[in-house]
Amino acid sequence: MGNVAIITDSNSGITQKEARDLGINVVPMPFFVDGELHYEDIDFSQEDFYRMLTTDHDISTSQPSAGDLADLWTKVLKDYEEIVYIPMSSGLSGSCSAAMALAEDFDGRVVVVNNQRISVTQKISVLDAMKMAGEGKSAREIKDTLEEMKFLSSIYITLSTLKYLKKGGRLTPAAAALGTLLRIKPVLQIKGEKLDSFAKARTIKHASEVMIGAVRKDMDTHGWGIDDVSIAIAFSGTNRTEIEKFREEVISSLGVKEEILTDPLSLSVSCHIGDGAIALTVTEKLK
Repeated sequence: MGNVAIITDSNSGITQKEARDLGINVVPMPFFVDGELHYEDIDFSQEDFYRMLTTDHDISTSQPSAGDLADLWTKVLKDYEEIVYIPMSSGLSGSCSAAMALAEDFDGRVVVVNNQRISVTQKISVLDAMKMAGEGKSAREIKDTLEEMKFLSSIYITLSTLKYLKKGGRLTPAAAALGTLLRIKPVLQIKGEKLDSFAKARTIKHASEVMIGAVRKDMDTHGWGIDDVSIAIAFSGTNRTEIEKFREEVISSLGVKEEILTDPLSLSVSCHIGDGAIALTVTEKLK
């Protein structure tokens, strides 16, 4: 029997294939398309999803059912003594608090991490948790370390459209209309549990400069050198050329010396922000 199993959800951007390669489990996030239930990376690809999203099908997100989660945890606990479950940020979904309530039925063998990460920063938490589990740390020690580090990470994200935030009720129709009219590219920030407006940019180039400047400022504030942090990029949609250009810009501007983790945003995140979004993140490395 192994000691500690690591489980996350598909908001981490970890695919089912990657999960098998890493030796972990990824809970697929459910969502509805025209009232029909689908599961990310199980019966719906990125291509299918964006085709549906951009042709105005009715798409809404949901959270894993307690029954499915309990079944998975029970199965994994046959081979492991403890589980560390790392869901998406509690500030962006109710799935974290639902998992915490469910964990109470598992006699302390399941701990749920609320370190308020999503996408590539959540993936970094999963990799850190795996490293600590490999070093023999207990589930509680892993949870405590990850939660202590929750504010040592920021995400800056530029949207190409305000349509989906408006649709999800996260923006007033007037603000969305104004943004579209003026061709403004909003830059949002996720730090801890808040999704906040950070800046307004006129062009994608300007937005890229704003995000790189914000990451540089975070590094200066914390006294981080480039070796102390993981820089990562996430994006929605399928425009790889734009992403590659941005990646090169990040490398030269920040002096990044290692491979930059670059992942598509999960479908349940993209559902709220639409196609063509680009995110830049900075996260302190596990000491």
